[in-house]
Amino acid sequence: MDTFTLIIIGGGGAVIVLLVIGIVVSASSERSIVEERLGQYLDEGKSTADLKAERADLTEWVTRRVEKTSFGDRIARDLARADLKLKVAEYMALIVISTLGIGFIAWLLGGRHWLSLLIGFVAGFLAPRFYIRRQQGIRLNKFNEQLSDMLNLMVNGLRAGYSTMQAMEAVSKELPPPISDEFHRVVQEMQIGIPMETALANLLRRIPSDDLDFVITAINVQREVGGNLSEILDTISFTIRERVRIKGEVRVLTSQVRYSGSFLSLIPIFLTVALWFLNPQYLMSFNRAGPFCTAIVAVIVVLLISSGYFIMMKIADIEV
Repeated sequence: MDTFTLIIIGGGGAVIVLLVIGIVVSASSERSIVEERLGQYLDEGKSTADLKAERADLTEWVTRRVEKTSFGDRIARDLARADLKLKVAEYMALIVISTLGIGFIAWLLGGRHWLSLLIGFVAGFLAPRFYIRRQQGIRLNKFNEQLSDMLNLMVNGLRAGYSTMQAMEAVSKELPPPISDEFHRVVQEMQIGIPMETALANLLRRIPSDDLDFVITAINVQREVGGNLSEILDTISFTIRERVRIKGEVRVLTSQVRYSGSFLSLIPIFLTVALWFLNPQYLMSFNRAGPFCTAIVAVIVVLLISSGYFIMMKIADIEV
C-alpha cells in the first residue's frame, strides 16, 4: 500500500470521527432557544468590546465575521427558517465534514477512481442543503396549517379585552410548535423593547409565508389607521382557512404529476451512479466514441431531464 493511499485512508478516518463527534455535540447541546435565536438581533445594539467579552470562543468569532457578509446572512436565515440550532460556522464545518467524509466513502466504494471521489464530493456538499430545504418546507407547511387557529385564538383574546401583545402571548402558550415558538420569539423581542413592526418583520423573515404576510400587513395598517382588529383578523382567518382547504385539494390532485416528475427525473441519475459503482467498465465503454461525443451526449441528457422536470412541475404548480 503506497503512501498516498495511507494518507487518504487516514484523512478519511479522521473526517468520519469528526463527523460523529459533530453529530453527538450538536444533538447533546442544550442551548437556550431564546438566547440563540435572539442573538443576531440583540448583538447589534452591543459594542464590540462587550461581544468579545461575552463570546470569546472561535465558533462565535467565525460566526460573527461570516454573518456580516451576504452569504453568511443567507445561511443564518436558512438555518432560522429550518429551526436548526446551528451557528453559521458550525453549518459550514458540517458541509466540509460531509463533503470530505462522503467523498472518501465513495472513493473507496468506487474503486478509488477520481470520478467516484468527485461524485462523493458533490453528494456530500449538497446533502446538508437538501436537508435544510426539506426542513424548511415541512415547517412552513405546519405553520400555514396552524395560522387559522392562531387567528381564531387572537380574535377571541382581543374580544375578551386582551391587548395585541397579550393575544400573541396566549398564542405562544396555547398552540403547539412551530407557531408557538415563533410567537414566543415575537413576544420576547417586544418585551426587550423592539417595536412590534420590527418583531413582526423578523417573524416574516423567518417564516416566508404569503398568508402570514397578509396578517402582518393587516396588523400594521390597523395600528396606523385604527379599526376593529378582531373583525379584521376574523375575516382574514376565514380567507386563510379556505385557501388552506383549496391548497390541500390541489396538492392531492397534482400529487401524481409532482411525484412522477420527481421520480422520472431522478431515476436516470441514480441509475447512472449505481451502475458506476457496480460496473464502471460498462459506463466507460461509452467513452469509445471519444470524450467530445460523450460530453455532447451528457449535456443533451441533462437538458432533456431538466426540461422534462421543470415542465411537469410547472403543470403541477397551480396558484391559489
